Amino acid sequence: MIFARFMAIYGHKFKSCFETQNEIRLAKREWALSLRGYAEADLVAAVNRCKETLAWMPTVSEFLTILRSINGDFGLPAPYAAYQEACQYAADPLAHSWSHVAVYLAGKETGWFRLRAEEQGQVLPEFGYAYDLFCQRVRRGETLEQPIPKAISDQQDNTTARFIQAFATEHQLPESLLYYMTKPLGTRIRERLRADAQLQVEAMGLNLQLPADTSMGVTSGGKA
Repeated sequence: MIFARFMAIYGHKFKSCFETQNEIRLAKREWALSLRGYAEADLVAAVNRCKETLAWMPTVSEFLTILRSINGDFGLPAPYAAYQEACQYAADPLAHSWSHVAVYLAGKETGWFRLRAEEQGQVLPEFGYAYDLFCQRVRRGETLEQPIPKAISDQQDNTTARFIQAFATEHQLPESLLYYMTKPLGTRIRERLRADAQLQVEAMGLNLQLPADTSMGVTSGGKA
């Protein structure tokens, strides 16, 4: 529907954007992926805005900007702004009043510890993917689950996070080395991640045994 409207509106200008039919097919696919979750009425309104304001067919990015300017994009913050908010409040997410529940859910899906400990280049793509999925659900009219109030939060998660911070600080380690401790006790993934982290510690020249659980205390092992 969108490309047919653009062809009618922009004529030869539309045709000059694509050299082959294959380019048009690829463009249609990309547009379809980018516009998932938007209602037909919103798309029609955005095309009409393009007709009124743009001399040439817009890019996907320009069209999305127009879409969001028309209906406010359901109160959803821009992806990078959402990522920054998630990182800023990852230490205690249930105490924060989130700009939108989709930001909280994307942070939870990505992992609060990862948002605090890992580099942007590692974690931003995964956060962005999760956030996009939640945004699509919002645009389809779904009501997302609100975060649990602080008064009934899971204290076990907070205890683990505090232990990781204290242990990493005492032994001058990056918190990401203790990411394995966020996995359930007794699971294979926890043991594998702990073994990998232990190898990294030894490669750093430290005579330090990483804890198997938070009950060991902060003074487990020592530095060379």
